[in-house]
Amino acid sequence: MHGLQHHWYRYTPLLLVSLPVSWLFGALAALRRWLYRKNIIASHRLPVPVIVVGNISVGGTGKTPLTLALAAKLIEFGMHPIIVSRGYGGSVPSPTEVHEDSTARRCGDEPLLMARRNICPVWIGRDRVATALAARQAHPECDVILCDDGLQHYRLQRDIELVVVDGKRRFGNGMLLPAGPLREPVSRLRNVDAVVVNGDGALSGEHTMRLHGELFHNLLNPSKTLPAHCFQGLRLHAVAGIGNPRRYFDQLHAMGLNCTEHPYPDHHAYTPDELCFAECDALLLTEKDAVKCTAFADSHYWVLRVEAQIDTQLIELILRKIAPHGCKAA
Repeated sequence: MHGLQHHWYRYTPLLLVSLPVSWLFGALAALRRWLYRKNIIASHRLPVPVIVVGNISVGGTGKTPLTLALAAKLIEFGMHPIIVSRGYGGSVPSPTEVHEDSTARRCGDEPLLMARRNICPVWIGRDRVATALAARQAHPECDVILCDDGLQHYRLQRDIELVVVDGKRRFGNGMLLPAGPLREPVSRLRNVDAVVVNGDGALSGEHTMRLHGELFHNLLNPSKTLPAHCFQGLRLHAVAGIGNPRRYFDQLHAMGLNCTEHPYPDHHAYTPDELCFAECDALLLTEKDAVKCTAFADSHYWVLRVEAQIDTQLIELILRKIAPHGCKAA
């Protein structure tokens, strides 16, 4: 899949070859949505509001930072959210709570990242309905579920659907998999509650989100932080195994840092040898990559922590929609 990505954001001969499979994929996806909509396949409603944060395209758009930002905002309003994720890349199939000392190999890199932020409980499981129910049983104070990357998991009914879009890449060539990057057609956006654009490029009616980070945290000693200017003039290597590594490298460049860039596939499992670079004063990692490198890191591993800054209109929209469920909206 990773090798196809450079074809998804331009028109190449591979597009013609993969179009028939893309049409079949679209037909099957539409049939699946219709079966759930007509209750031919059962879906399940939880006793608390469910907010789904997802996307219609393959690859990183910023769902995890948005989920964390929403969790923090909901807590500010007196709510008790729980984050539920599939735990992609992990080995745990049944509902499990993720803790700070969990491993990415067991729980997945993104759930571990979120758990280490220590904002609210984080649970994983392939069956999101069962996972959410188990999480609420363990944390009965929970009054809202944040489902990270669950837009196409129609078995779980939802009260709010938020779709995150990469402001630069948008929807690539606009085709469905495998001819393009889309899991669902762009027309799906007509039925969601909000479209959140990461970076520039928001259209009328879309909400904006920006990823902001200024300090690098030492991976082995997170309390030790340095601003970007402390790395200027050093021999830097930057590693990114995320959906869109270019976004991370561009962010470092905007901070005045000149790095040797090392892009890897999303959710890549690193080995010490891969990250052993000659003439390296500092190795700069994304937070998502860092949780997979703690076991073999040394003092020159540094992590850029980013926060999602979201517009107030989005929070107001969410509070209005969940207020009828008895949640505190003020």
